[in-house]
Amino acid sequence: MPNSTVLATTTRTIAYRPDLGILIVRWHQDASLSVLQADYQTMLDVAIENNCAQWLLDVRRRENTDPQLSAWASATFYPHAAAHLLPQRLRLGILNSAYIYDRFRNDPAHQQHVAYMLAPERPFLANVFDDEGEAARWLQEGKK
Repeated sequence: MPNSTVLATTTRTIAYRPDLGILIVRWHQDASLSVLQADYQTMLDVAIENNCAQWLLDVRRRENTDPQLSAWASATFYPHAAAHLLPQRLRLGILNSAYIYDRFRNDPAHQQHVAYMLAPERPFLANVFDDEGEAARWLQEGKK
């Protein structure tokens, strides 16, 4: 079984939990698009290294995410990541506050990207949660 991996910067912490089979990414603050894109690439590198397609993404502290990031993540990064993790299907449990999720669902700049990302026909599955335990359970169901 792979060893536990933890990588931390001022913007985020990436932890692979072999006991759960989940990659947990917690953002501590908002950051520029280029910093977040680098965070996402590191996240994918750790996932590939640990053969892990179940990701818990804690974005509760990223209240001012740029719509450009939403566009890039949903249409470019997640499909790319999903292709690298085949034959597993990438599952994204997104831990969010109700405030952020409502804003993203109702903000025209983010709406189309949120709808795209949550559509079941994508090469990845995404679901939004406000409870970490529920998110972890949903992610673990994908391994069965």
